[in-house]
Amino acid sequence: MNKAKEPSGTATPETGERRPLPRGWRWVKLGDVDVCKLNPRRPANLNRSEDAPTTFVPMPAVDEKLGIIARPEIRPYGEVKKGYTCFAEGDVLFAKITPCMQNGKHAVAKNLIDGIGFGSTEFHVIRPGSSIVSEWIHMYVRQPHILEAATAHFTGAVGQQRVPDGFLTSLELPLPPLAEQKRIASILAGEMEAVEKARAAAEAQLDAARALPAAYLRSVFESPEAKKWPTKRFGDIVDNFDGKRIPVKLSDRRKGPYPYYGASGIIDHVDGYLFDGEYLLIGEDGANLVLRSSPIAFKASGKFWVNNHAHIVQPKDDMPMDYLLHFFAVTDLKPYVTGAAQPKLTQDDMNSIQVPIPPKLSLAGLVQDMNEKTIRATGTVATIEEELAAINALPAALLRRAFQGEL
Repeated sequence: MNKAKEPSGTATPETGERRPLPRGWRWVKLGDVDVCKLNPRRPANLNRSEDAPTTFVPMPAVDEKLGIIARPEIRPYGEVKKGYTCFAEGDVLFAKITPCMQNGKHAVAKNLIDGIGFGSTEFHVIRPGSSIVSEWIHMYVRQPHILEAATAHFTGAVGQQRVPDGFLTSLELPLPPLAEQKRIASILAGEMEAVEKARAAAEAQLDAARALPAAYLRSVFESPEAKKWPTKRFGDIVDNFDGKRIPVKLSDRRKGPYPYYGASGIIDHVDGYLFDGEYLLIGEDGANLVLRSSPIAFKASGKFWVNNHAHIVQPKDDMPMDYLLHFFAVTDLKPYVTGAAQPKLTQDDMNSIQVPIPPKLSLAGLVQDMNEKTIRATGTVATIEEELAAINALPAALLRRAFQGEL
């Protein structure tokens, strides 16, 4: 809804400039007496039995994506009455400590037992006055540019930095009449719910798309046909060049154009190279051997350097490198990995891995099919990631429109 604008005065802390507001709106500070109370004292007449069930909100209870108290706890009043933050129904909880603040752990306190709750001492409590509704405050302080401004005001040591009270009390926000606040908040609630549904659907699609290449490759290597293929030791079908690797400490590296590889890929660029050609690199140590959070095997081509955390091999006897790449993508290496604190795949253990060898006549076609399907799946993943990025940008855009009076 487009409305007539009227000019207003001084600068807002987050942008340095005041925007014109719709007619009937005004700029206020969050700490103004008629707007909010920050970190109000607990009621002096709060009398409850020691075993009275009481709502308790630790920091993990707040869902940072949805901005709600998703997992409240119920504790006896006697356990929480001292040493925790007290708040009331309708108060806005604002996480003040890093990284919870930046991550969005801010929520409106709702459905509290007897209207009273306790929670982490790392919450600021913002209590709305008669001229403002909780949802208006909550939506305003969750905006990315507000959280960025709050970050710039951090105090304290690194790792324990917090947003001071003064940032919130001096934070200016546009304030429409109550009826308008409620109307816009209702619209936003519906829009945000739709965005969250779209986000959840896109994330599910992304998980499914990311799983497609591995699912297809497993269907190849675990097929009844593959179980009939003869096997060969990995060490018998590749030439190993581990003896030519040279690790270089970070302090001794000189920047240059050549990739410097470690256990999980490129970790730096240096001014020299050890290898020139196309090779298969396989992680030698690290938790990734067990967790598989990134590829175990990857190709390196051209001129590059390798440290001693990645085995380096080349296939022989016309064995396609891509076949071995796909094989390692879905092969469980746990039986070959030693060490608990620091998992390691030694050269001897790697060489002992049994690789199924398809008939030579079908090998080229099989590799081509695996390449095409994994490339297609990678393209699908990229498309969904773009869609998800667009969805993730919607809440900030919706909030910006709301506080400019465009909803």
